[in-house]
Amino acid sequence: MTSTATTTPGDRQFDLVVRNGKVATASDTYQADIGIIDGRIAAIADDLPKGKRDIDARGRWVMPGGVDSHCHVEQLSGMGLMCADDFYSATVSAAFGGNTTIMPFAAQHREDSVRDVLEDYSARAAEKSVIDYAFHVIVTNLDEQTLNEDLPRAIRQGVTSLKVFMTYERMKLDDYQILDTLALADREGALVMVHAENNDVIRWLGDRLTERGLKAPKYHAVAHAGLAETEATHRVVTLSRVLETPILIVHVSEAETLDCIRQAQQKGAALYAETCPQYLFLTAADIDKPGVEGAKFCCSPPPRDERCQTAMWQGLTEGSLTLYSSDHAPYRWDETGKLPKGEKTGFREMANGLPGLEVRMPLLFSEGYRKGRLTINEFVALTSTNHARTYGLYPRKGTIAVGSDADIVIWDEGREITITNDLLHDNVDYTPYEGMKVTGWADTVINRGRVVVENGELKVSRGTGEFLPCGLPEPVAKARANRQPDTLIRELVGKPTGGDQG
Repeated sequence: MTSTATTTPGDRQFDLVVRNGKVATASDTYQADIGIIDGRIAAIADDLPKGKRDIDARGRWVMPGGVDSHCHVEQLSGMGLMCADDFYSATVSAAFGGNTTIMPFAAQHREDSVRDVLEDYSARAAEKSVIDYAFHVIVTNLDEQTLNEDLPRAIRQGVTSLKVFMTYERMKLDDYQILDTLALADREGALVMVHAENNDVIRWLGDRLTERGLKAPKYHAVAHAGLAETEATHRVVTLSRVLETPILIVHVSEAETLDCIRQAQQKGAALYAETCPQYLFLTAADIDKPGVEGAKFCCSPPPRDERCQTAMWQGLTEGSLTLYSSDHAPYRWDETGKLPKGEKTGFREMANGLPGLEVRMPLLFSEGYRKGRLTINEFVALTSTNHARTYGLYPRKGTIAVGSDADIVIWDEGREITITNDLLHDNVDYTPYEGMKVTGWADTVINRGRVVVENGELKVSRGTGEFLPCGLPEPVAKARANRQPDTLIRELVGKPTGGDQG
């Protein structure tokens, strides 16, 4: 065993011991037993004493539970549509896919107060979630109450990431408002996530397509042109560099956008980025189906082409993309979601988004690790550790170490599965990955020492997940450590006040 992380639990018996597994973290791989007491990892060593319960993981990977830091759960969209998944169905589905933590969005719409949104969202999650959860806040209304009271309070309470949109009429912020958000995040110790697409490009193209009667789902991908993503990314990166404030670009799909990100990172920008399964395993050709069938594959940004797929894989392997999230946005294949006007639904009228919580990790394991694109340690980093680090949850989450939460997935690397909607546990009536064959799936899932999934069965009840207050995001901590403070712009941004979360 190469790990030095061991301790002695004294005379107390372990509550649970996971034995004989091949342990993989983001940095190490070794054989060991893991002893758990009171929901935390108490010892990592060979031949630990017998626990109250032992699980033999011989021949299987033992990894940190997945952390999906970008998913939409029980959230009202900008179009006024409620997600198909509530906190129960979403967290059950996430757990069956190997996840022990999710990070969905408490969405402030134009007339909402952040305080009210968070109180409502917290109550929903506490009542239903079966695994642990943390929140981001979507910001759409930057009035004085939001900027000066509600967001600073939320950040102090452990919601240390804010998401802004550059598109969608009912949600987008202009550049001035984005600068206000960046300055607030800089002062208070939060990370800004950005949906980067140029709204006017999308609107202009969409208007001309619909004028010509071109309303089929495939035209969604035409309207959401790759250059709309690239331009918006370049613009918001520039805004962040003006204030020397870190940002994270979510759901990167376009090869030229990745070039923009890579170039800014090489210049020293505090810039982070994620991609998602739909940009590795789907293309625009999937949207080009008869009738409205292509709506099952429509999300924003949309899947691109094989060239962009190759670029996203390269971004993951080289490290310019550090997060791999599901962007789970579940809408049913009916009038409540994808087809508000049935067969006459146009690309501007259907709900945007794809389900993917449960298949996120199996898809990457099968096509990434099994096919040699990623090492097992890179797989762990992309599905768990980097998420915990980025959003201020590490080392409580995202690793296997003494003192960390006992969030463990025992992974059967040889299990062959054909993905079908009937197999999955979300509340959506289709999967865009129907018929795809993968090798490797979660066998047993443990969250804070509780066995959540075992032998294909859910072992915990609703409402047993816990809220996770996030500390200072690692990108913010790094930016504060590296910047030169004595500049006029730094004075304009204001004095940091949020360095003590956690």
